[in-house]
This record gives sequence, C-alpha cells and structure tokens, in this order.
Amino acid sequence: MTALRAADESRVNGDHRINIIQGEYHVTEDPKVVLTTLLGSCVAACIRDPQAGVGGMNHFLLPGQGGAAARESESYCVHLMELLVNGLLKRGARRERLEAKLFGGARTMEGLSDIGAKNAAFAEHFLQYEGINYIGGSLGGEGGRRLQYWPVLGRARQSIFASEKLPPVAPKIIAPPVPVDSGGIEFF
Repeated sequence: MTALRAADESRVNGDHRINIIQGEYHVTEDPKVVLTTLLGSCVAACIRDPQAGVGGMNHFLLPGQGGAAARESESYCVHLMELLVNGLLKRGARRERLEAKLFGGARTMEGLSDIGAKNAAFAEHFLQYEGINYIGGSLGGEGGRRLQYWPVLGRARQSIFASEKLPPVAPKIIAPPVPVDSGGIEFF
C-alpha cells in the first residue's frame, strides 16, 4: 500500500519478499508475499483476517521525549495503525475477525528512557481500544530482531540479535605511593 522502492523487493525460494522500514506499511492477499523488517525499539504490528485471506504489517517508533513532539508522533503512529487496519478492510477483511501479532520494543540503550516499552504499550493499547484480537508475538528484551511475516498465512519467524552490551568495567586499583627515604630528616 505504500510506495515501496524496487530495492526493497526480492524473490527468495519463490516467495516475494518486501522490506518494510520505519513509517511504512503494506497489505496483501498474495500468499507468496513475505514482509520483512529489522526492529530494535521500534514495533511492527502484523494484522490479518484469516477468513478473508488478507494481512499486512507496519513499522513505527514513538519518540523518547514527552511534550508536543511526543503527542504529534503518537498521532502519527495512530495514523499508521489506522492505515494498516483500513487497508485490510478495503481488501475484504472484517474488523471482528482481525488478529494481531506484535514484535519489537526492545530496550536497546541502557541508561535512557525505555522507548521500546513505550512503543509496545502503545501498540497493545491500540489493539485493545480497537477491539482487535491480540494473539501473541514477541515484545521487549535487549536485542534487536529480524522479522519475517507471511501475512496471508499468519506465520511469523524472528531472529533475535544478541545484545551488544559491553562488559562492566572493573575499577582500576591504584596502589598508594611508596614513601621515599630522603636522607633522615625527621620533624616532630
């Protein structure tokens, strides 16, 4: 449904792979289409109507800061979720039959706000508010994910990347200076 770039599409083992990047979504009824994406703190919503044989995916990220920028971005994420749902409905899906899987939302930066958890909470809240059946997925953790989703079949496969956390640095022990004998003068 988005204007996808030709470089993001390929065929592997007869499957037509379409890569979804942040801010995009795609809807299809082709059982040979595999939607792929890479996720860190971002979330991908994979939604389908199994009876209509149509499904799709989006990829979004909320900002880490509060205020007006966060509200504007959340409004954009709501819009992206609505584009996905409306794209499904236009192709014959029925709202009461929709089922969703959510992926991503990792905590990728230690010491900063947990943007991944905010993304995951947003997506879960949206599904609950819209009455869309949330059937699973994989949210949270510390590593990114490579996700493949067959939207018509509802099949998902993910590979979780190992966390790239650095080992804790041991404090450097500095020995006290050794007193130097300077010739025998003593003060008292």
